[in-house]
Amino acid sequence: MAAKYLTPEQDAQIRRWERWNRNYFIFAFVALTVVLVFSSQLGLSSGENWGSLGVLIAALIAPIIVLQLRLRCPACGHKIGWQAKLMAPDQCKTCGTFLRAKGR
Repeated sequence: MAAKYLTPEQDAQIRRWERWNRNYFIFAFVALTVVLVFSSQLGLSSGENWGSLGVLIAALIAPIIVLQLRLRCPACGHKIGWQAKLMAPDQCKTCGTFLRAKGR
């Protein structure tokens, strides 16, 4: 059986998802670090009440979940989801297509 690879257009689609995912992860990591380090100075938390800080943390983490759930294999359309971490996996578990273009 011949190995299946993505077309250049499909490859560009996966690389675009990886870029968005990586860039948002970096943004969220920096934002969460700043928010957690300076939360008391920013007035987001006190010793007893973390309500607004919890909402802010949830708002920063929710797009990560959405980005993960949006990734689909361009060849078969199956959701890859949590199989991907920060980057797309090497191969789709459903159809066996390598998630790279032939020349890459």
